[in-house]
Amino acid sequence: MVTIPTAHLVAVSSLNSEGWRQTGELSLALLLSALIGLEREIRQKSAGLRTHTLVGVGAALFMLISKYGFTDVLEPGRVILDPSRVAAQIVTGVGFLGAGLIFVKRDSVRGLNTAAAVWVTAAIGAAAGAGLPILAALTTVLYFVVAIVFPQISRRLPRSSTAISVLRIRYPDGRGILRHLLQVATTRGFAIDEVSTESLGYRESGASQPTGVSQQRPMVEVTLHVHGRASVNELAAALSELDEVDAVAAGDINAAEE
Repeated sequence: MVTIPTAHLVAVSSLNSEGWRQTGELSLALLLSALIGLEREIRQKSAGLRTHTLVGVGAALFMLISKYGFTDVLEPGRVILDPSRVAAQIVTGVGFLGAGLIFVKRDSVRGLNTAAAVWVTAAIGAAAGAGLPILAALTTVLYFVVAIVFPQISRRLPRSSTAISVLRIRYPDGRGILRHLLQVATTRGFAIDEVSTESLGYRESGASQPTGVSQQRPMVEVTLHVHGRASVNELAAALSELDEVDAVAAGDINAAEE
């Protein structure tokens, strides 16, 4: 049995590890994080390509520092470091970053998906930096499944009668149109939870005029919070057919698309 002197062990570990392996792990984090960021950028989310790429690369670098950055001070039996402590700090730190992306407007929670994407990107970067490329790549694939496939599935699920949807309707002010909007919604079996209006000032109306010519008119936008078992998209289509209604937009109150 060959015994290696302690002094020799210290000398061997006197240099931190920086090589092609670490470069590859950091590059993998860059690639996978950028893929997620690109998807968010295309969908015009608040945290896009640069944010997700920086989060992933930063998490990977932290893990690499934790794994290879202290070999020059390690001494067998005297100085022992736990690389996993950095991963725990990444989870906490990115949690604060994600919290800053979430906000509430008129009881509608926005930014949840973006915050979750940032958090997952940090995990992918940490996995790449920790030398787990298969798990990092697999998690990236799973992210795209959740982000792209799941919304298609959710649109085909039966709607709850208590789920609240949002309708935003724009029309000329002072024409008594709101009364007709409420009548159509209730006739189709929807209950109205909240009504709010906002003046848009004088704008060009796209609704048909008796003369066939658009003109500047005082416009208003009304926001309806409704719930019912019928299709909210069909309700939106019916409202858009009302005379002088300029535009109708429908969506979920918690905005799966943010």
